[in-house]
Amino acid sequence: MKTARIYQRPKNAMQSGRARTQSWVLELESGRAQKADPLTGWNGGAETVNQIRLSFPTLEAAKAHAEREGYAYHVTPAPERKLKLQAYADNFR
Repeated sequence: MKTARIYQRPKNAMQSGRARTQSWVLELESGRAQKADPLTGWNGGAETVNQIRLSFPTLEAAKAHAEREGYAYHVTPAPERKLKLQAYADNFR
């Protein structure tokens, strides 16, 4: 039985916006470890399963898809946003 990981993308550290962070991603996990290629030194394997990433609007939709396809899944909770509330006047105190 294949295993899937369901998670919500975190905010990109290089940008201030939160676009494309609301959807849930279902990613299949590879059963085999990657091996180093003797010629190039790159890591890789013959499995193409780890290239599949499916996006869903809700967590329930992602879970339903995993159950329908017969995948065992685990959900990684979305990281909490920490708000740092401050006023402009705090710069001058």
